[in-house]
Amino acid sequence: MIAKNSKILITGSRGLVGTALMEELKSQGYTELVPLTKESCDLTNFEAVRAVFHEIKPDVVFHAAASVFGIGGNIKNRASIFLDNILMNTHVIEASRQVEVEKIIAMGTVAAYPDAHSPLREEQIWNGPPHGSESSYGHAKRAMLAQLLAYQENYGLDFAYVISTNLYGPHDKFDSQQGHVIPSLIRKFYEAKKSSSEVVIWGDGTAARDFLYSKDMARALVLIMNEFQGPINVASGIKTPIKTLVDFLTDYYQMQGNVKWDTQMPNGRKFCEINLSHLKTLGFNPLYTTETGLRETLEWFSSQYEQNLIRS
Repeated sequence: MIAKNSKILITGSRGLVGTALMEELKSQGYTELVPLTKESCDLTNFEAVRAVFHEIKPDVVFHAAASVFGIGGNIKNRASIFLDNILMNTHVIEASRQVEVEKIIAMGTVAAYPDAHSPLREEQIWNGPPHGSESSYGHAKRAMLAQLLAYQENYGLDFAYVISTNLYGPHDKFDSQQGHVIPSLIRKFYEAKKSSSEVVIWGDGTAARDFLYSKDMARALVLIMNEFQGPINVASGIKTPIKTLVDFLTDYYQMQGNVKWDTQMPNGRKFCEINLSHLKTLGFNPLYTTETGLRETLEWFSSQYEQNLIRS
């Protein structure tokens, strides 16, 4: 168990996972939290990372920072996605080793999994290349796991590698063109409603995702920090077709008759089901349904949008 007064550093502390994690750690009585933002430390610059880590000397590191997009952004920005994530990940892990952290918990992704027989177990992450639409991001996240395994073997670094499903919630990047599916759709629907225009959706809606609300992910991360080592899948275990998500948003924004499916654009991976055996042994169950999580996210987005505070 990690002591309540342990110094816990969180990269990406203003993002989707980081903000929810900060709140969850505080609610569970952890008192020495050190948020790290893009402004306070450029993780692609090793000297900057090394200096911050040696000054803070954290006991535990949550590495939640990443350069990430949705399907469109992943295809358009393959090179920068790969380079930025490789640099950030290697720098954070090496700096963690240098200051001898008690444990590092790093955010992986289902995008690293190959198209293989599902539900996918953690050890299957190496059984073929990642899906083409997410290859650069997936390969960079795989390399992070390879580094963690090597550092565990050579230096005894204690780690957990969290292979996360499709996350959503407040403080995400709501980019309608290059963002992940839920934040992208929310912004598209919201702006179409305001301008009385049509919403254009990529694909045909048959692809499906496993969505997990950021507050549930934060609960899982604290549990993993205390009780798990190595790679672990984290998801809701619920398959949601994109069409079901679009239908919900159509009803929420009363946009019936104003939604168009662009079937010339890619669906992305049809579905990636992951095995949750390790997660279940920890006793984790989501508290939020997709609908309740979406409603909270929609309310947050609306208030932030009107104040011009949305990240994109």
